[in-house]
Amino acid sequence: MKKLVLLIVVALLTVASAFAQSDKVVGTYKAVREGVTSKVKVFKNGDGYRAQVIWVDNLKKADGSIRLDEKNPDPAKRKVQADNIVLIDKVKFNGKDKWEGGKIYDPTSGKVYKVSLYFKDEKTLTVKGSIGPFFQRMYWTKIQ
Repeated sequence: MKKLVLLIVVALLTVASAFAQSDKVVGTYKAVREGVTSKVKVFKNGDGYRAQVIWVDNLKKADGSIRLDEKNPDPAKRKVQADNIVLIDKVKFNGKDKWEGGKIYDPTSGKVYKVSLYFKDEKTLTVKGSIGPFFQRMYWTKIQ
């Protein structure tokens, strides 16, 4: 009986640890791409995680107008402001050390790629977008 109770306790602790680990990705990150700094919030969404831009340092164009998601393949999303674009959607924790299975959207090209996320260190999230054997990595710094 004691062995059964011990086994149940170990199983519950393992499950609790996996849930805590899966939420490690939640937070606000500083991302720099092509010289443009933005802040991205990663949060739970449904049964996965989503990353959305919440601030960009070049929100306004030279003429004073607001930058929009003009290259989005979905015409309904082309009027979304640059500081509200959903970059990553539907990634799920693999139970070990990665969040994968979702897609990353590149607003500079309007293209969508497979994505995986994993931590390089405690404060650095590696964002790896790929298509076939080709990939590109970005590093986001956790600020909150």
